[in-house]
Parts: sequence; structure tokens; C-alpha cells
Amino acid sequence: MTNIREMLEQRERQMLSPYAAFSDASKGRKKEEAACDIRPVFQRDRDRIIHSKSFRRLKDKTQVFLTPEGDHYRTRMTHTLEVSQIARSISRALMLNEDLTEAIALGHDLGHTPFGHAGERALNRVCPEGFRHQEQSVRVTELHEKEGRGLNLTLEVLDGIKNHQTAGRPATLEGAVVRLADKIAYVNHDIDDAIRGRIICEEDLPGELTEVLGHSLKERLNTLVHDIVTNSYGKSEIIMSQPVESAMFALRKYMFASVYTNPVAKGQESKAEQMIEMLYAYYRTHLDFLPEEYLRLAEQRGESADRIVADYIAGMTDKYAVSRFSDIMIPKAWGVY
Repeated sequence: MTNIREMLEQRERQMLSPYAAFSDASKGRKKEEAACDIRPVFQRDRDRIIHSKSFRRLKDKTQVFLTPEGDHYRTRMTHTLEVSQIARSISRALMLNEDLTEAIALGHDLGHTPFGHAGERALNRVCPEGFRHQEQSVRVTELHEKEGRGLNLTLEVLDGIKNHQTAGRPATLEGAVVRLADKIAYVNHDIDDAIRGRIICEEDLPGELTEVLGHSLKERLNTLVHDIVTNSYGKSEIIMSQPVESAMFALRKYMFASVYTNPVAKGQESKAEQMIEMLYAYYRTHLDFLPEEYLRLAEQRGESADRIVADYIAGMTDKYAVSRFSDIMIPKAWGVY
């Protein structure tokens, strides 16, 4: 039978930009394994992430608004899918490796806490070793999936996941695309959700910014994607024009002032943070109540108690965190029946 993987790798060499990450030139995995005869390495990584438990849990994790009443607000899962779509569109236009781009995008938030950045702030405060969701996303793929065996992703995917934050410096152009696509996605879909929640309206957005970026979600996405493609095509870096980049970051700053710290939108976050802190304190002093897999990880890998407690809580969905808190902290009625 013809080796389809080799045919696909050859096609990458023929079609992709010389600045793309080629599957047959991957730096490999931390644990060597036999190559697939159908799928190149980055496609395998994408598939592994999609089939992982941590990916499925994203559907019940907060993006920005805690427990919103309505079916159309974003979750961490829908955010991830929107990042993936934007990043793939950019990568395809620039003739980069879409499989690598998609794998990074789908995996970039696997380690995010329940209750969004409120949960992240709480864990970072109480865990002596600190907590950063991008580093946790790498831990999840390496240590917690497949009962501790990990997904064994390629080094390029791990690098892109770890460096998707603003301060990150991804080693591949595909990682750089995801880094920008993440910001494009959350700024714009958070505006959409805030308008849906009547926290702001389109007319509230600064006029000098909408004149540059557009007056609707569709227009702004179109402007940002086209700007990146136009300015990055045929180049060894992913860049934006100065006016559009400045407007995007100014819009992000506006969102922090008007939405991300808005008492109406974020009024419940202090409760969520207290819940996370109390769960951490409880499990830190009751390690025997942690699932067996976490205790085994601590023993086998020499992980600290602080780290495995943070691992366990970070892996919770919003609903599960509330359920565990209720079981542990709220007295139950007693009676003889």
C-alpha cells in the first residue's frame, strides 16, 4: 500500500511557504513512537487533542461571563473553536501548516481553570508555586491525559501552546498566528457577548477605533484577518500594520475598562475566587480525598502537594467545582427515614 503520510509530506513541500513548519522536519516528540502511515505528525496531534478529556471539559468552563442566562454566550470551548477558525484562515492564506496551527489553537486553553481568569487568579494567589494557564495546558497534555501517559505531542505544538500569551515568543509562524488569533477572537466575541448581555452597545465602542477596525463583528474580523495576511504574506514573520495593531490593542484596553472589570458583568467573580481558594485549602489539608490518579502522579513523579491540588482544581468544570464545594462546605440535612 502507498504510504499516504509520505505523499502528504511531499505535498507540503510543494505547496507550503518556505517559512512554514514542515511535518517531515518536526523536532519530534519527547518519547519516540512509530510514524503513522496515513497522518503527518501535526495532524496526529490535532486528533489527539480533539479526542482528549481535557478538550471535552472546555464546554463547561467559563470564557468571560459566569453562568450567563442564555444559550448563545461563549464558553471556553466555543472560544477555542473560534480561535482555531481564525488561525486556520490566516494560515491557509499564508500557505502555512494548517495542521500545526489547528493543533496549537485547539490545545491552547486545555489547562484553563473553572470560572475563567477569576479561577486562574485565585489559584495563582494560593498556590505557592504559582499558576499560569498556558503552562498548565502543557502539563495537562504531558502528565494528565491518558491516565498519566500524556498525549506525547510534538515539540512544535507544545511550544505554540506555551507561548500563546501576549508576552510569548512562539518558535513557529503557526504559533505566532495562533497568538494573534487568540486576541482577535476574544476581543471580538467578548464584545458580541457584552452587547448581547446589554452591558455595552455597539455605539459605545470608541469611534476612532471602529473607524479603523469596523462597525460590526463581521467587519472587525475581516479587517484584522486581512491586515495580518496582507502584511505577512511571503515574509518570515507574522505582523500587522501599525494603525490596525494599535487599534486592536486599544480596543482590548477598552474592554478591560468597560467589560472585564464591569461590576454587572463580573459581580459574581469574587464568589468564584473565594470558592476556588476554599477548595484549594480543603484539598491541601485533605490530600487523601484527591482522586487516586493525582496521588499516584505525586508519588511517581515527585510532584508537590501544592501542584497536584492545583492540577485537580484546574481540571474541574464550573459545575463540578460548585458541586464539590457544595458537598464539602454546605451542611446536609440529617434525618432518620
